[in-house]
Amino acid sequence: MPKDYILRKATVEDCKGVYDLICELEDETFNYSKFLDIFCVQLSDKNYYCLVCEKEQKIVGVLNLRFEAQLHHTDYIAEIMEFVVSSLCRNMGIGKEIFKKASQIAREFGCVQIEVASNKLRKDAHRFYLREGMQNCHFKFFKSLL
Repeated sequence: MPKDYILRKATVEDCKGVYDLICELEDETFNYSKFLDIFCVQLSDKNYYCLVCEKEQKIVGVLNLRFEAQLHHTDYIAEIMEFVVSSLCRNMGIGKEIFKKASQIAREFGCVQIEVASNKLRKDAHRFYLREGMQNCHFKFFKSLL
């Protein structure tokens, strides 16, 4: 990762930068007020850790983790809830460094595993996760309740 990039825990001041990246990831514009409310709740919850990558006071990457004790693991698991690097900063090793730091944070929290669900259309993301040593062993199902 280039030297002028820093990895750090997100603060409420990072919300707009994180919001912009999540909108880019999902190719959608979300309700900012609702996003801010959820972001603030997660920042104050010890079971979440939002890691940002910053360059020149601009958020260029974000990985949002959730820590959860799971019965079927009888231990804590870290789940990557959102992970995106700005399209302008990809293929520079930034994602690899963010993932490496997130894995370290999860281990320090006491997690025995890190997981991610990824849209089946995101082939580049799948290649990235496999390169980082992750295994594809589950299907994810959902049903809209709206």
